[in-house]
Amino acid sequence: MKAHEFLGRKHVSADVVVDAKKNRIDRAAALEMAAKADEIYSLKGKKIVRLDLKKTKADDDEIASLMMGPTGNLRAPTWRKGKTLVVGFDEQTYNELLNN
Repeated sequence: MKAHEFLGRKHVSADVVVDAKKNRIDRAAALEMAAKADEIYSLKGKKIVRLDLKKTKADDDEIASLMMGPTGNLRAPTWRKGKTLVVGFDEQTYNELLNN
């Protein structure tokens, strides 16, 4: 909800919205998403991890650990801007990425 409210205040809309409660995205689908990205930001509380996939050889387990929740489904919110994939919410990181 925080991400949705933040994006509304910034007047940012999504091209595609998927309800994560109704449409579960498993590990294989999440890794397909990651394969199309050059970088992944994983935001969990105060912990922010940036993985540059162009410079770093990350295996599927490392990538999945950044993207998947304890239920085995993709963590929400997740969004993509160009070749950047963002998993989780952090207001400062969202501001930085949306202003680039």
